[in-house]
Amino acid sequence: MVTQSTDKNAFPELPLENWKATKNTLHLYAQIIGKIRLAMHPRINHWWHVPLYVSPRGLTTRPIPFARGNFEIVFDFIDHKLEISASTGEKREFELEDGLTVADFYKNVFENLNELTITPKIWAVPYEAPSKTPFAEEIEFHSYDKEYIEKFHRVLVTVNDIFEEFRGRFTGKSTPVHMFWHSFDLALTRFSGRPGKVREGAGMVEREAYSQEVISFGFWPGDDNVPAPAFYSYTAPEPAGLTEEALKPEAALWNVDKGAMAILMYDDVRNAENPREAILEFLESAYQAGATRADWYTESFELNPLNK
Repeated sequence: MVTQSTDKNAFPELPLENWKATKNTLHLYAQIIGKIRLAMHPRINHWWHVPLYVSPRGLTTRPIPFARGNFEIVFDFIDHKLEISASTGEKREFELEDGLTVADFYKNVFENLNELTITPKIWAVPYEAPSKTPFAEEIEFHSYDKEYIEKFHRVLVTVNDIFEEFRGRFTGKSTPVHMFWHSFDLALTRFSGRPGKVREGAGMVEREAYSQEVISFGFWPGDDNVPAPAFYSYTAPEPAGLTEEALKPEAALWNVDKGAMAILMYDDVRNAENPREAILEFLESAYQAGATRADWYTESFELNPLNK
């Protein structure tokens, strides 16, 4: 039995313009922590060793191996601090607060890691992020609005739980529900099990990510391209006729600016009679659209009920 939250605050208002500076700062903080995981965690197919994960208190790297055991880095969005915990029993932390520049965050992280004899080597420059300035020199981004950080965390927890439920309906190969720090979106991907056709000119990251056919789903808080929080889905490689398939609920639409992407705006979800069902309906309709047009063997991926 799955127990779903009925908390009326599970879908708070999250207008990008109200916290864009904080969102961009947090995005850069997350890139620093994500690059540490990338550098030190054993490789997993399709870059699964790269993302962060939603936790009850914020975002976490989950355990990362190092010479004396393993360690974990956690963004605590309740007490507003960054925690580094090692299997040796040692722990370091520092406060997350308004005015903490990306440069100071970077300095604090590596000083604390060095005290624990954890010495990652990272490419200390943002990747597809709001800044191109090396982390050690980035002083423009320093906003940390605790109210909106807490709202964002509530949204992530709620959406993560719904994505986990949707993930459980599929018996084929699937990613964990994870947060990619380069694009700052919470994502889930299903695989057909067949090799993918990667576009000509694709770089190493894209070639690995789409080496198999996928249908991806996600949530992002908004950016310069889509300046409002939204849910999305896309099929790669994109099959012919994808946008002719119907999406649900009624507010969902196809965005074809840069390839066919199914979109459901977060505010339409908030205003729905049953937001959870609206999200699940959107995810399922986007999956059926991609799977139908790409000729996936959908019946073989359906989860059968448990025998009583």
